[in-house]
Amino acid sequence: MQSAEQLGERIGVEAACDALSVPRSSLYRARRQRCKRGRPKISARALSQAEKLTVREELNSERFQDSAPREAYATLLDEGQYLCSWRSMYRILAENDEVRERRNQLRHPKYSKPELLATGPNQLWSWDITKLLGPTKWTYYYLYVILDVFSRYVVGWMIAERESATLAEELIAETCARQGIQPDQLTIHADRGSSMTSKSVAFLLADLGVTKTHSRPHVSNDNPYSEAHFKTLKYRPDYPSRFGCQADARAWANTFFTWYNQEHHHSGLALLTPTDVHFQRAQVVLQKRQIVLQEAYQKTPQRFVKGLPVPPQLPQAVWINPPNVTAKSD
Repeated sequence: MQSAEQLGERIGVEAACDALSVPRSSLYRARRQRCKRGRPKISARALSQAEKLTVREELNSERFQDSAPREAYATLLDEGQYLCSWRSMYRILAENDEVRERRNQLRHPKYSKPELLATGPNQLWSWDITKLLGPTKWTYYYLYVILDVFSRYVVGWMIAERESATLAEELIAETCARQGIQPDQLTIHADRGSSMTSKSVAFLLADLGVTKTHSRPHVSNDNPYSEAHFKTLKYRPDYPSRFGCQADARAWANTFFTWYNQEHHHSGLALLTPTDVHFQRAQVVLQKRQIVLQEAYQKTPQRFVKGLPVPPQLPQAVWINPPNVTAKSD
């Protein structure tokens, strides 16, 4: 196409295109594309960089930092000053990513991610509160649950008609006494609900020698075991849409927690029950399972293409937010 343009400069575009059998439309299209790829032409009406800087400084000044560009434009116009149109003001702010509230924003503190480890029962507990629907609209019962993170065993629970730091304090104290918790043995993790962060609960834990930790604000997966437990509870086939009274809720919860602790084979616990893990009967159960699998293998070895089967093993450590080893090593 370049040769057609060069020839066209000497004999004319029409004659050059006819001589080279090139459509004139193709020649003109190539010219337009080259123009588009070149440096854009700046309009003579465009604001200079100095003028744009003046507009930005005026809009971001203490006087107009809380005002929309239209408001600033009208105010300046009434004062006999014209910088540019209010649409140009918006474009200048957009070019600098400033179409937002322009005053200094409150910066929230940066919360560290809780990294909590349990290598056995009664080292790390997680607790939370969930609502159970009552008999009528806008009525609820509050279910408090304390869960051992390593064994998933529900060490304490309570149903009340309200969420209260005093009730939470009583439940934690009774549960620690029942489990024989010693000073500096236990860490209790919770989210940032009002009962969890109350001073009375904090003082109680300090008196018991229990360390308390909290999830980061608005980060639900900082308390994953309590959240997963409530999902298991509310997805049970017999979970009612509403409870007729507090006694009904307590009776259902008593049946559920008995099943959950003693009969539920937890996928995260090598298909053991929380009771077996919490009371350190896991190895006995696993040894019995190994014997059963070995007998099955000896009877029909052809069915086990990978050799002698081994039952899943119990995890040696359970984390809330395991540390990122790769990031730390870098």
